[in-house]
Amino acid sequence: MANATLNKVIDDFRKLPLNEKEYVIDIIERQMIEAKREAISRRAKRAILNLKRGAVKRGAVKDLYKDLELDD
Repeated sequence: MANATLNKVIDDFRKLPLNEKEYVIDIIERQMIEAKREAISRRAKRAILNLKRGAVKRGAVKDLYKDLELDD
């Protein structure tokens, strides 16, 4: 979003009555929650795909530490 546009949105928001500001904030919070859900879903799908491809290492935390030590 262009800086001038963002500044206009902020300025317009400041001019709203309190109840409308609360409504806008509620809408933005819901959109943020949905965006985070979509990001989690994409990451989960990628993780499942990597697991199916065998591109994921499995094991206990102890195994992970051993594997990390070998990388040094």
